[in-house]
Amino acid sequence: MKTKNDSAAPLVGFIGAGNMARSLAGGLVRNGWAPARLLLSDPQAAQRQAVEQALGLSVLADNSEVARRAEILVLAVKPQALSAVARELAAAVQQTRPLVISIAAGVRGADIEHWLGGDLAVVRVMPNTPALIGSGASGLHANARVTEAQRDQAESILRAVGVTVWVEDEQLIDVVTALSGSGPAYFFLVMEALEAAAIKAGLDPSQARLLTLETAVGASKMALEGGDEPAQLRQRVTSPGGTTEAALKVMEEAGLRRIFDAAIAAATRRACELGDLLGKNS
Repeated sequence: MKTKNDSAAPLVGFIGAGNMARSLAGGLVRNGWAPARLLLSDPQAAQRQAVEQALGLSVLADNSEVARRAEILVLAVKPQALSAVARELAAAVQQTRPLVISIAAGVRGADIEHWLGGDLAVVRVMPNTPALIGSGASGLHANARVTEAQRDQAESILRAVGVTVWVEDEQLIDVVTALSGSGPAYFFLVMEALEAAAIKAGLDPSQARLLTLETAVGASKMALEGGDEPAQLRQRVTSPGGTTEAALKVMEEAGLRRIFDAAIAAATRRACELGDLLGKNS
């Protein structure tokens, strides 16, 4: 798809100029997308000013104006507000019929399409907060009206802030939510617990913090760049009778795997419940 300073590139409009919209727009600019082909809207003057100062992009107060001009429309508003916002945009969207990309967590594609007047190409996305620093992991689902070219467009936008995976069954977006959407908090909890344990064992807090964070970064880089399965990497650093084996034995006996099974199941159920609730209350 043409992007780099190309007047033929599709105009991408963002409804909402909060953190995630800013990260996506900023990622596109860094990847060579022509700033003139990006347009945002937000009712809050402070949000508009922040984006204009940080990225030098046009930010309007009128959502409908962005909807009338956009060829790709990114819905980046809070899930609870999406129904009202989408209904206000329906007339404009039905005229222009853009590709609609929603990054509103938990809101199902069929509800979004209904609020916008129906018969639209909709891609539902579950991003995560590391997208704010360009290290996101997003799951995407396309409805039956999304073409292959539109899939490429949606993927190009989300890949500006990290990696992407497609799921063909929309219900699996709830699993993506449980894994990568909520997942950063799981790792933060592990880091918090490791740091606290090291301090309790006698390390200086600043030492415990630095060693914990760098160990997490190093382990992630090895898993990403080495090509080996996590189980293989674990086995490689676990010498028989050594310190790592002693620690892992405690974790296994405490049921660490069962804890993660239960955690993912609970988060998946809650994501499904929130989807039901957001659709019902609209």
